[in-house]
Amino acid sequence: MPKTVIVTGASKGIGKAIALEFAQKGYNIVVNYRGGLPVELLEEMNQLGGSAIGIKADVSKFDEAKSLIESAKEKFGSVDVLVNNAGITCDNLILRMKEEEFDKVIETNLKGAFNMIRHASPVMLKQKSGAIINISSVVGLIGNIGQVNYAASKAGLIGMTKATARELATRGITCNAVAPGFIDTDMTKVLSDTVKNKMLENIPMGHFGNMKDIAEAVYFLSESRYITGQVLNIDGGMVMN
Repeated sequence: MPKTVIVTGASKGIGKAIALEFAQKGYNIVVNYRGGLPVELLEEMNQLGGSAIGIKADVSKFDEAKSLIESAKEKFGSVDVLVNNAGITCDNLILRMKEEEFDKVIETNLKGAFNMIRHASPVMLKQKSGAIINISSVVGLIGNIGQVNYAASKAGLIGMTKATARELATRGITCNAVAPGFIDTDMTKVLSDTVKNKMLENIPMGHFGNMKDIAEAVYFLSESRYITGQVLNIDGGMVMN
């Protein structure tokens, strides 16, 4: 019986790449989205060998996260992997940042992950198996100007990852985080050459990563039974602990 993965914020970008990676491995995939139904993506995943459905939900809402988990369980019978990828930015210098700009980012990036873990963990505990992967960021490790809210949310995810890993380890459930550096996405494509070159100065490998790098790492962690509570930096050497 195929395993089931839920990927939040999976309609585009890194979330989409992660969903496609699991589709290639024959998983049942639950694509969580907030905008329009990603019909073409679902068709592509089904052609790759997975069985994909889309479920619209705002994971920052406790009850909507619960409904997402319940719908996935009802459709496929299990929740084997949860990837907390949904995230937003709302950048501003701390001296100018509005309360709602801070709250909005924390609610989606951090509380959204809590909501999903809170509702997925009873299912995984009953199964006595499962893998949770939280998409953090190198910004959560080293900070970034104009991103106090985002850095706080991603650093919080790391603490949440470690605490969750300790709580669930005895029941065969792993919880890890992936911390991407500068990745070649639609957001980085629009940056000027000057900004890009400045970023590259801080990357020993001298180039941006791609979304496939992140997707492969997430899949690797989902399959590992003896790695838990860890943060895997995928950043070309930008952050070396």
